[in-house]
Amino acid sequence: MKDRWTSKTLGEVCIVERGSSPRPIEKYLTDSSDGVNWVKIGDTKNVDKYIYSTKQKITREGAEKSRRVEPGDFILSNSMSFGKPYVMATSGYVHDGWFILRLSDNIDTNFFHYLLSSELVQTQFISLAAGSVVKNISKDLVKRAILPIPPLPEQKQIVTILDEALEGIDRAIANTEKNLTNTRELFESYLNAVLSGKGRQWKETTLGKEINLLTGFAFKSSGYTDSDKSIRLLRGDNIIPGSLRWDGVKRWPESKVNEYLRYQLQEGDVVLAMDRPWIKTGLRRAQISKDDLPCLLVQRTACLRGGDNLENRFLLYLISGRAFTQHVLGSQTGLSVPHISGKQIQSFKFSKPSLREQYSIIDSLDELKSETKRLEAIYQQKLAALNELKQSILQKAFTGELTADTTNQITKAAKEVVAA
Repeated sequence: MKDRWTSKTLGEVCIVERGSSPRPIEKYLTDSSDGVNWVKIGDTKNVDKYIYSTKQKITREGAEKSRRVEPGDFILSNSMSFGKPYVMATSGYVHDGWFILRLSDNIDTNFFHYLLSSELVQTQFISLAAGSVVKNISKDLVKRAILPIPPLPEQKQIVTILDEALEGIDRAIANTEKNLTNTRELFESYLNAVLSGKGRQWKETTLGKEINLLTGFAFKSSGYTDSDKSIRLLRGDNIIPGSLRWDGVKRWPESKVNEYLRYQLQEGDVVLAMDRPWIKTGLRRAQISKDDLPCLLVQRTACLRGGDNLENRFLLYLISGRAFTQHVLGSQTGLSVPHISGKQIQSFKFSKPSLREQYSIIDSLDELKSETKRLEAIYQQKLAALNELKQSILQKAFTGELTADTTNQITKAAKEVVAA
Protein backbone atom coordinates (compact mmCIF):
# COMPACT_ATOMS: atom_id res chain seq x y z
CA MET A 1 0.00 0.00 0.00
CA LYS A 2 0.97 3.65 -0.40
CA ASP A 3 2.08 3.91 3.24
CA ARG A 4 4.95 1.51 2.48
CA TRP A 5 6.30 3.75 -0.29
CA THR A 6 9.37 5.90 0.21
CA SER A 7 10.60 9.05 -1.54
CA LYS A 8 14.17 8.87 -2.75
CA THR A 9 16.34 10.89 -5.07
CA LEU A 10 17.44 9.39 -8.35
CA GLY A 11 21.00 9.47 -7.02
CA GLU A 12 19.93 7.25 -4.11
CA VAL A 13 18.38 4.49 -6.23
CA CYS A 14 21.03 4.19 -8.92
CA ILE A 15 24.60 5.01 -9.83
CA VAL A 16 24.71 8.00 -12.18
CA GLU A 17 27.68 8.43 -14.51
CA ARG A 18 28.30 10.61 -17.52
CA GLY A 19 29.58 9.31 -20.83
CA SER A 20 32.92 10.36 -22.24
CA SER A 21 33.93 11.36 -25.76
CA PRO A 22 37.25 10.57 -27.44
CA ARG A 23 38.14 13.63 -29.52
CA PRO A 24 38.24 14.21 -32.37
CA ILE A 25 35.68 11.43 -32.74
CA GLU A 26 36.40 11.09 -36.50
CA LYS A 27 39.82 9.75 -35.58
CA TYR A 28 38.29 6.80 -33.70
CA LEU A 29 35.36 5.79 -35.90
CA THR A 30 35.91 2.48 -37.67
CA ASP A 31 34.30 -0.07 -39.97
CA SER A 32 36.62 -2.81 -38.71
CA SER A 33 35.09 -6.03 -37.34
CA ASP A 34 36.95 -5.53 -34.05
CA GLY A 35 35.33 -2.13 -33.49
CA VAL A 36 32.91 -1.65 -30.57
CA ASN A 37 29.41 -0.15 -30.54
CA TRP A 38 29.23 3.67 -30.38
CA VAL A 39 25.82 4.86 -29.17
CA LYS A 40 24.48 8.11 -30.67
CA ILE A 41 21.17 9.96 -30.50
CA GLY A 42 20.43 8.73 -34.03
CA ASP A 43 20.34 5.16 -32.73
CA THR A 44 17.18 6.01 -30.79
CA LYS A 45 15.15 6.84 -33.90
CA ASN A 46 11.84 4.93 -33.75
CA VAL A 47 13.02 3.37 -30.47
CA ASP A 48 10.67 3.42 -27.50
CA LYS A 49 12.65 1.46 -24.94
CA TYR A 50 15.48 -0.92 -25.90
CA ILE A 51 18.61 -0.15 -27.93
CA TYR A 52 19.66 -3.35 -29.71
CA SER A 53 22.28 -2.03 -32.13
CA THR A 54 24.27 1.03 -33.21
CA LYS A 55 25.03 2.45 -36.64
CA GLN A 56 28.65 3.29 -35.86
CA LYS A 57 31.62 1.68 -34.12
CA ILE A 58 34.77 3.08 -32.56
CA THR A 59 38.22 1.59 -32.18
CA ARG A 60 39.43 -0.09 -28.99
CA GLU A 61 41.70 2.91 -28.49
CA GLY A 62 38.68 5.22 -28.65
CA ALA A 63 36.78 2.98 -26.22
CA GLU A 64 39.51 3.53 -23.62
CA LYS A 65 38.65 7.24 -23.69
CA SER A 66 34.89 6.63 -23.42
CA ARG A 67 32.42 5.04 -20.97
CA ARG A 68 31.12 1.48 -21.35
CA VAL A 69 27.46 0.48 -21.01
CA GLU A 70 26.16 -3.03 -20.50
CA PRO A 71 22.79 -4.70 -21.22
CA GLY A 72 20.32 -3.53 -18.58
CA ASP A 73 21.97 -0.12 -18.11
CA PHE A 74 19.77 2.92 -18.65
CA ILE A 75 21.01 5.81 -20.76
CA LEU A 76 19.49 9.26 -20.59
CA SER A 77 20.22 12.13 -22.99
CA ASN A 78 21.43 15.23 -21.18
CA SER A 79 20.87 17.68 -24.04
CA MET A 80 18.58 18.25 -27.04
CA SER A 81 15.86 15.57 -26.47
CA PHE A 82 16.98 15.35 -22.88
CA GLY A 83 15.29 13.18 -20.30
CA LYS A 84 13.95 10.31 -22.43
CA PRO A 85 15.15 6.99 -20.99
CA TYR A 86 16.42 4.01 -22.99
CA VAL A 87 17.52 0.56 -21.84
CA MET A 88 20.62 -1.01 -23.34
CA ALA A 89 20.02 -4.44 -24.86
CA THR A 90 23.61 -4.61 -26.09
CA SER A 91 26.98 -3.43 -24.85
CA GLY A 92 28.78 -0.39 -26.18
CA TYR A 93 30.25 3.00 -25.36
CA VAL A 94 28.57 6.38 -24.91
CA HIS A 95 29.73 9.96 -25.34
CA ASP A 96 29.30 12.83 -22.89
CA GLY A 97 25.83 13.62 -24.25
CA TRP A 98 24.52 10.64 -22.27
CA PHE A 99 24.03 9.80 -18.61
CA ILE A 100 24.39 6.17 -17.57
CA LEU A 101 22.06 4.94 -14.82
CA ARG A 102 22.86 1.64 -13.08
CA LEU A 103 20.07 0.35 -10.84
CA SER A 104 20.30 -1.22 -7.42
CA ASP A 105 18.81 -4.70 -6.93
CA ASN A 106 15.63 -3.43 -5.25
CA ILE A 107 14.46 -1.49 -8.34
CA ASP A 108 12.65 -3.30 -11.14
CA THR A 109 13.94 -2.32 -14.61
CA ASN A 110 10.48 -2.08 -16.20
CA PHE A 111 9.09 -0.11 -13.26
CA PHE A 112 12.01 2.31 -13.49
CA HIS A 113 11.48 2.83 -17.22
CA TYR A 114 7.79 3.62 -16.68
CA LEU A 115 8.71 5.95 -13.82
CA LEU A 116 11.32 7.90 -15.78
CA SER A 117 8.91 8.19 -18.74
CA SER A 118 6.15 9.69 -16.60
CA GLU A 119 5.33 13.39 -16.41
CA LEU A 120 6.04 13.18 -12.69
CA VAL A 121 9.75 12.76 -13.46
CA GLN A 122 9.93 14.43 -16.88
CA THR A 123 8.64 17.73 -15.48
CA GLN A 124 11.37 17.58 -12.85
CA PHE A 125 14.02 17.09 -15.52
CA ILE A 126 12.62 20.08 -17.42
CA SER A 127 12.66 22.31 -14.34
CA LEU A 128 16.21 21.20 -13.49
CA ALA A 129 17.48 21.77 -17.04
CA ALA A 130 19.48 24.86 -17.79
CA GLY A 131 19.97 26.75 -21.05
CA SER A 132 17.49 28.73 -23.10
CA VAL A 133 18.28 27.52 -26.63
CA VAL A 134 19.54 23.97 -26.17
CA LYS A 135 18.30 22.58 -22.88
CA ASN A 136 20.84 20.55 -20.93
CA ILE A 137 21.14 19.09 -17.45
CA SER A 138 24.16 18.24 -15.30
CA LYS A 139 24.80 14.96 -13.47
CA ASP A 140 24.46 16.61 -10.05
CA LEU A 141 21.12 18.12 -11.03
CA VAL A 142 19.61 14.96 -12.52
CA LYS A 143 20.47 13.07 -9.33
CA ARG A 144 18.16 15.44 -7.41
CA ALA A 145 14.94 14.24 -9.08
CA ILE A 146 12.54 12.87 -6.42
CA LEU A 147 11.13 9.40 -7.11
CA PRO A 148 8.28 7.54 -5.37
CA ILE A 149 9.56 4.02 -4.65
CA PRO A 150 7.22 1.20 -3.54
CA PRO A 151 8.51 -2.18 -2.31
CA LEU A 152 9.85 -4.46 -5.07
CA PRO A 153 6.80 -6.82 -5.14
CA GLU A 154 4.51 -3.81 -5.60
CA GLN A 155 6.75 -2.45 -8.35
CA LYS A 156 6.28 -5.70 -10.25
CA GLN A 157 2.52 -5.59 -9.66
CA ILE A 158 2.35 -2.04 -11.03
CA VAL A 159 4.33 -3.12 -14.11
CA THR A 160 1.89 -5.97 -14.77
CA ILE A 161 -1.10 -3.60 -14.60
CA LEU A 162 0.60 -0.94 -16.73
CA ASP A 163 1.72 -3.45 -19.37
CA GLU A 164 -1.87 -4.59 -19.83
CA ALA A 165 -3.44 -1.14 -19.66
CA LEU A 166 -0.92 0.61 -21.93
CA GLU A 167 -0.75 -2.11 -24.56
CA GLY A 168 -4.05 -0.99 -26.08
CA ILE A 169 -3.18 2.70 -25.86
CA ASP A 170 0.25 2.18 -27.41
CA ARG A 171 -1.34 0.15 -30.21
CA ALA A 172 -3.87 2.95 -30.78
CA ILE A 173 -1.06 5.53 -30.84
CA ALA A 174 0.91 3.45 -33.37
CA ASN A 175 -2.16 3.04 -35.61
CA THR A 176 -2.93 6.76 -35.42
CA GLU A 177 0.66 7.67 -36.29
CA LYS A 178 0.47 5.27 -39.24
CA ASN A 179 -2.77 6.93 -40.42
CA LEU A 180 -1.08 10.32 -40.12
CA THR A 181 1.88 9.12 -42.20
CA ASN A 182 -0.40 7.52 -44.80
CA THR A 183 -2.37 10.76 -45.14
CA ARG A 184 0.79 12.73 -45.89
CA GLU A 185 2.11 10.08 -48.25
CA LEU A 186 -1.18 10.03 -50.16
CA PHE A 187 -0.87 13.74 -50.94
CA GLU A 188 2.80 13.40 -51.90
CA SER A 189 2.01 10.43 -54.14
CA TYR A 190 -0.77 12.33 -55.92
CA LEU A 191 1.44 15.42 -56.25
CA ASN A 192 4.28 13.44 -57.85
CA ALA A 193 1.90 11.58 -60.16
CA VAL A 194 0.33 14.82 -61.40
CA LEU A 195 3.70 16.53 -61.94
CA SER A 196 5.08 13.63 -63.96
CA GLY A 197 2.79 14.61 -66.83
CA LYS A 198 2.89 11.10 -68.25
CA GLY A 199 0.60 10.55 -71.19
CA ARG A 200 -0.01 14.26 -71.70
CA GLN A 201 1.13 16.61 -74.42
CA TRP A 202 3.07 18.91 -72.12
CA LYS A 203 6.04 20.99 -73.19
CA GLU A 204 9.51 19.77 -72.17
CA THR A 205 11.43 22.69 -70.72
CA THR A 206 13.75 23.82 -67.91
CA LEU A 207 13.21 26.16 -65.00
CA GLY A 208 15.90 28.43 -66.43
CA LYS A 209 13.67 29.09 -69.45
CA GLU A 210 10.50 29.64 -67.41
CA ILE A 211 11.43 31.71 -64.37
CA ASN A 212 13.26 34.81 -63.32
CA LEU A 213 15.76 33.66 -60.71
CA LEU A 214 17.09 36.01 -58.05
CA THR A 215 19.59 35.06 -55.37
CA GLY A 216 19.95 37.19 -52.26
CA PHE A 217 22.46 39.81 -51.17
CA ALA A 218 25.01 39.45 -48.35
CA PHE A 219 23.62 42.08 -46.00
CA LYS A 220 26.19 42.82 -43.29
CA SER A 221 25.07 42.19 -39.72
CA SER A 222 26.59 45.53 -38.71
CA GLY A 223 23.76 47.19 -40.63
CA TYR A 224 20.92 45.38 -38.82
CA THR A 225 18.51 47.52 -36.82
CA ASP A 226 15.67 47.22 -34.30
CA SER A 227 14.09 50.46 -35.42
CA ASP A 228 10.34 50.66 -36.15
CA LYS A 229 11.31 52.16 -39.50
CA SER A 230 12.82 48.99 -40.90
CA ILE A 231 11.87 46.06 -43.11
CA ARG A 232 12.40 42.32 -42.82
CA LEU A 233 15.36 40.45 -44.23
CA LEU A 234 14.35 37.01 -45.54
CA ARG A 235 17.02 34.47 -44.65
CA GLY A 236 17.02 30.72 -45.12
CA ASP A 237 16.25 30.27 -41.41
CA ASN A 238 12.94 32.09 -41.95
CA ILE A 239 11.78 29.45 -44.44
CA ILE A 240 10.26 26.12 -43.40
CA PRO A 241 8.58 23.59 -45.71
CA GLY A 242 5.49 25.32 -47.07
CA SER A 243 5.53 28.50 -45.00
CA LEU A 244 7.55 31.30 -43.42
CA ARG A 245 8.38 32.00 -39.80
CA TRP A 246 9.37 35.46 -38.70
CA ASP A 247 10.48 34.86 -35.11
CA GLY A 248 14.01 36.18 -34.68
CA VAL A 249 13.85 38.00 -38.01
CA LYS A 250 16.66 40.44 -38.84
CA ARG A 251 15.76 43.93 -40.10
CA TRP A 252 17.25 46.57 -42.40
CA PRO A 253 16.71 50.36 -42.16
CA GLU A 254 14.03 51.72 -44.49
CA SER A 255 16.32 54.66 -45.25
CA LYS A 256 18.71 52.29 -47.03
CA VAL A 257 16.15 50.22 -48.96
CA ASN A 258 16.52 52.16 -52.22
CA GLU A 259 20.06 50.84 -52.52
CA TYR A 260 18.72 47.27 -52.65
CA LEU A 261 15.50 47.51 -54.65
CA ARG A 262 16.66 44.64 -56.82
CA TYR A 263 16.32 42.32 -53.80
CA GLN A 264 12.84 43.45 -52.82
CA LEU A 265 10.32 40.59 -52.93
CA GLN A 266 6.83 40.67 -54.41
CA GLU A 267 3.57 39.02 -53.47
CA GLY A 268 3.40 35.54 -55.00
CA ASP A 269 7.17 35.05 -55.26
CA VAL A 270 8.36 31.53 -54.50
CA VAL A 271 11.36 31.43 -52.15
CA LEU A 272 13.78 28.59 -51.47
CA ALA A 273 16.47 28.12 -48.80
CA MET A 274 19.69 27.25 -50.62
CA ASP A 275 21.80 26.20 -47.61
CA ARG A 276 21.19 23.12 -45.41
CA PRO A 277 18.34 22.00 -47.70
CA TRP A 278 18.19 18.31 -46.73
CA ILE A 279 15.65 18.18 -43.89
CA LYS A 280 13.25 15.30 -43.23
CA THR A 281 10.12 17.21 -44.10
CA GLY A 282 11.38 18.32 -47.50
CA LEU A 283 13.04 21.34 -49.05
CA ARG A 284 12.52 24.61 -47.23
CA ARG A 285 10.35 26.51 -49.69
CA ALA A 286 7.37 28.87 -49.42
CA GLN A 287 5.38 31.56 -51.22
CA ILE A 288 5.42 35.24 -50.29
CA SER A 289 2.06 36.65 -49.20
CA LYS A 290 0.95 40.25 -48.86
CA ASP A 291 1.43 40.02 -45.09
CA ASP A 292 5.10 39.09 -45.55
CA LEU A 293 5.94 42.33 -47.33
CA PRO A 294 7.98 44.39 -47.47
CA CYS A 295 11.12 42.26 -47.20
CA LEU A 296 14.51 41.88 -48.85
CA LEU A 297 16.17 38.68 -50.01
CA VAL A 298 19.34 37.62 -48.21
CA GLN A 299 22.32 35.60 -49.50
CA ARG A 300 21.84 31.83 -49.98
CA THR A 301 18.12 32.29 -50.39
CA ALA A 302 16.56 32.16 -53.85
CA CYS A 303 13.50 33.85 -55.30
CA LEU A 304 11.81 31.97 -58.17
CA ARG A 305 9.40 34.22 -60.08
CA GLY A 306 7.34 32.50 -62.74
CA GLY A 307 7.32 33.98 -66.25
CA ASP A 308 4.25 34.68 -68.38
CA ASN A 309 3.58 30.98 -68.96
CA LEU A 310 4.28 29.59 -65.49
CA GLU A 311 1.93 30.30 -62.58
CA ASN A 312 3.77 30.83 -59.29
CA ARG A 313 1.42 28.57 -57.35
CA PHE A 314 2.12 25.74 -59.81
CA LEU A 315 5.82 26.55 -59.48
CA LEU A 316 5.60 26.09 -55.71
CA TYR A 317 4.05 22.66 -56.14
CA LEU A 318 6.66 21.83 -58.79
CA ILE A 319 9.62 22.43 -56.48
CA SER A 320 7.80 20.55 -53.71
CA GLY A 321 7.79 17.37 -55.80
CA ARG A 322 10.16 14.43 -55.59
CA ALA A 323 11.80 15.06 -58.97
CA PHE A 324 13.02 18.57 -58.11
CA THR A 325 14.14 17.49 -54.64
CA GLN A 326 16.19 14.61 -56.03
CA HIS A 327 17.63 16.90 -58.71
CA VAL A 328 18.98 19.54 -56.33
CA LEU A 329 19.96 17.22 -53.48
CA GLY A 330 21.81 14.90 -55.84
CA SER A 331 24.53 17.44 -56.56
CA GLN A 332 24.89 19.89 -53.70
CA THR A 333 27.84 22.25 -53.79
CA GLY A 334 30.01 23.59 -51.01
CA LEU A 335 32.34 21.63 -48.75
CA SER A 336 31.74 23.16 -45.31
CA VAL A 337 28.10 24.20 -45.81
CA PRO A 338 26.46 22.23 -48.66
CA HIS A 339 23.96 24.32 -50.57
CA ILE A 340 21.86 24.47 -53.72
CA SER A 341 23.22 26.58 -56.56
CA GLY A 342 21.33 28.81 -58.94
CA LYS A 343 22.58 26.69 -61.87
CA GLN A 344 21.05 23.58 -60.30
CA ILE A 345 17.69 25.31 -60.01
CA GLN A 346 17.79 26.58 -63.58
CA SER A 347 18.89 23.23 -65.05
CA PHE A 348 15.88 21.32 -63.67
CA LYS A 349 13.96 19.72 -66.55
CA PHE A 350 10.20 19.24 -66.34
CA SER A 351 7.04 18.93 -68.42
CA LYS A 352 5.02 22.14 -68.42
CA PRO A 353 1.22 22.06 -68.91
CA SER A 354 -0.68 24.96 -70.44
CA LEU A 355 -1.71 27.80 -68.15
CA ARG A 356 -5.29 26.54 -68.20
CA GLU A 357 -4.13 23.08 -67.07
CA GLN A 358 -1.86 24.63 -64.46
CA TYR A 359 -4.84 26.39 -62.86
CA SER A 360 -6.83 23.13 -62.92
CA ILE A 361 -3.96 21.24 -61.29
CA ILE A 362 -3.56 23.96 -58.67
CA ASP A 363 -7.26 23.73 -57.76
CA SER A 364 -7.14 19.93 -57.39
CA LEU A 365 -3.93 20.01 -55.34
CA ASP A 366 -5.21 22.84 -53.13
CA GLU A 367 -8.38 20.86 -52.45
CA LEU A 368 -6.49 17.67 -51.59
CA LYS A 369 -3.99 19.61 -49.48
CA SER A 370 -6.83 21.20 -47.52
CA GLU A 371 -8.36 17.79 -46.85
CA THR A 372 -4.95 16.42 -45.90
CA LYS A 373 -4.45 19.20 -43.36
CA ARG A 374 -7.93 18.57 -41.94
CA LEU A 375 -7.15 14.87 -41.44
CA GLU A 376 -3.72 15.67 -40.03
CA ALA A 377 -5.32 17.96 -37.45
CA ILE A 378 -7.76 15.19 -36.44
CA TYR A 379 -4.97 12.61 -36.06
CA GLN A 380 -2.78 15.07 -34.15
CA GLN A 381 -5.67 15.74 -31.75
CA LYS A 382 -6.16 12.00 -31.27
CA LEU A 383 -2.45 11.50 -30.58
CA ALA A 384 -2.50 14.30 -28.00
CA ALA A 385 -5.56 12.79 -26.29
CA LEU A 386 -4.07 9.27 -26.28
CA ASN A 387 -0.76 10.48 -24.88
CA GLU A 388 -2.64 12.43 -22.23
CA LEU A 389 -4.52 9.27 -21.23
CA LYS A 390 -1.23 7.37 -21.13
CA GLN A 391 0.26 9.95 -18.79
CA SER A 392 -2.90 9.84 -16.69
CA ILE A 393 -2.39 6.12 -16.06
CA LEU A 394 1.29 6.66 -15.22
CA GLN A 395 0.38 9.51 -12.88
CA LYS A 396 -2.06 7.31 -11.00
CA ALA A 397 0.46 4.47 -10.91
CA PHE A 398 3.09 6.58 -9.17
CA THR A 399 0.76 8.31 -6.75
CA GLY A 400 -0.70 5.03 -5.51
CA GLU A 401 -4.09 5.59 -7.16
CA LEU A 402 -3.93 2.85 -9.78
CA THR A 403 -6.92 0.53 -9.45
CA ALA A 404 -8.71 -1.85 -11.79
CA ASP A 405 -11.61 0.62 -11.97
CA THR A 406 -9.50 3.66 -12.94
CA THR A 407 -7.58 1.55 -15.47
CA ASN A 408 -10.81 0.36 -17.09
CA GLN A 409 -12.14 3.93 -17.27
CA ILE A 410 -9.01 5.22 -19.00
CA THR A 411 -8.91 2.25 -21.40
CA LYS A 412 -12.55 2.90 -22.30
CA ALA A 413 -11.74 6.57 -22.89
CA ALA A 414 -8.91 5.58 -25.22
CA LYS A 415 -11.26 3.44 -27.30
CA GLU A 416 -13.65 6.38 -27.56
CA VAL A 417 -10.85 8.64 -28.79
CA VAL A 418 -9.96 6.16 -31.54
CA ALA A 419 -13.59 5.70 -32.57
CA ALA A 420 -14.30 9.45 -32.73
